[in-house]
Amino acid sequence: MAIKQLFAIVITLLFATNMRADDIPTIAPTATYTNSSGEEEESTAYSGSAPLTGKFVANPSNVGSWTPHYEWHFYTEGNSSSPYLIRYEEDTEYTFTKAGTNYIELYATFTQGNDTVAYTADYWKETGAMSVTISESKLEMPNAFSPNGDGINDVYKAKSTYQSIIDFHAYIFNRWGQQLYSWDNPAGGWDGKFHGKDVKQGVYFVLVKAKGADGKTYNIKRDVNLLRGFTESTNSSSE
Repeated sequence: MAIKQLFAIVITLLFATNMRADDIPTIAPTATYTNSSGEEEESTAYSGSAPLTGKFVANPSNVGSWTPHYEWHFYTEGNSSSPYLIRYEEDTEYTFTKAGTNYIELYATFTQGNDTVAYTADYWKETGAMSVTISESKLEMPNAFSPNGDGINDVYKAKSTYQSIIDFHAYIFNRWGQQLYSWDNPAGGWDGKFHGKDVKQGVYFVLVKAKGADGKTYNIKRDVNLLRGFTESTNSSSE
């Protein structure tokens, strides 16, 4: 519905019911996203890595004695008429775990006697839907680390370029096949200890099984060089 048409309907409603403009209920939807690091950002068009949690708030005004009905529609490109998810609360949360672009619209209807104010498909055609784009997955594991307490590369973990990993399991083994450590979050890692004690410098083995938001599976197997005597100053001197 064009803005002029919507305005005409509102004016007609005002005259018909003898109401002021500030008696008409309105909405001002917002979206706030929280990434895996716990950082929050409010945006109507957000891009990030899965898993990504979004909090969607209707922010209605002038509800008064009107009876509200809310429908949050989540859909993908070309599927606005067939949402993959509908939520019926005023405010809602959802965690995105699949790569691609998602669109979010709030359908809000307010009724009072025979009067109705609706913000539905026509409203969103004018304002444009909120959107969130989930990146394709990426995961790489390094081949060495140096747990020497210098604060640099002290923990063996996924390279910081990882993104959109929704399932992750990593295991560290010694040369005899004994499992020394495991973790289930790409942000975590191994500090080079076994039962609280430092293991010897040498070559170990990592096995990683993971899945990305785009459906890609990872089965990474590689050697891990544990270098206790290595420091940045040592490396600079050798260069």
